[in-house]
Amino acid sequence: MSNIVAFNDMQQMAEVAAGSKMFGFKNTQEAMAIMLLCQAENLHPAVAMRDFHVIQGRPALKADAMLARFQQAGGTVQWKEYTDEQVTGVFSHPAGGNLELTWTLAQAKKIGIATKDNWKNYPRAMLRARVISEGIRSVFPGCVVGVYTPEEVQDFEPPKEKFMGNVERVQDIPEVEIVEMVEDGAFALHVPNSDQPYKRYATKEEWIDGYADLVSKIISSQKLSVAQKEDKLSALAECNKSVTEDFSSMERVKLKGAIVESGGSVHPKPDKSQPLPDSGLSEPIF
Repeated sequence: MSNIVAFNDMQQMAEVAAGSKMFGFKNTQEAMAIMLLCQAENLHPAVAMRDFHVIQGRPALKADAMLARFQQAGGTVQWKEYTDEQVTGVFSHPAGGNLELTWTLAQAKKIGIATKDNWKNYPRAMLRARVISEGIRSVFPGCVVGVYTPEEVQDFEPPKEKFMGNVERVQDIPEVEIVEMVEDGAFALHVPNSDQPYKRYATKEEWIDGYADLVSKIISSQKLSVAQKEDKLSALAECNKSVTEDFSSMERVKLKGAIVESGGSVHPKPDKSQPLPDSGLSEPIF
């Protein structure tokens, strides 16, 4: 049975998931990104609502869902101790062998993560989540690549902001009708044939939105042929490789979703048989 869902249908699902406030998604983009990740793993996008949380902007796989994936992949776990002071489990998998793993409340206090209310109110559940995550990553990491449990993500330190200095106004972009101001930010968006950034952004999420906006301008240009649009989209992707190469898998999923939403394609060659939208722009983009 195929779990592939059309992009427009998935977008409607994401709007419902975010609007319901039941699944921890702050906005449609967060829900859509997790749904795309599930579909990439041949899971129905609705699995995103059942198995995932978004904590501090990070995708988090619930401990029960992580354990279920491990067991479905042939793994087993035996609980030897399960108290508010200590949780011990023995993890086994045909491809990874056996491992006995223990997490204690004293250990959590020593490394400074047991100060929050969830540790004070539910120490056993927090210890269990830590044991599940570390045990599965050690014995059979293939079923949890790139994600952590909500209990772990809540203990992550928030990213520290870096001051990148003040930036001067850049020169006009060749053949672009709008002159942008370069703002403070670590993530530079480049356009072809220019040595200066088109714009800078403070976060990767803002950078992705800016990139998608350029894709939309190229796709909707009246003066460019299909072949010229194809060349400009390829050139835009090429000159921004220095940024996108550092993206995590989740950020790559978000970028692909934003490109598709802007009318572009995540494949190198667009479909030339499809007419392109008419935006009324009077100037070429680059």
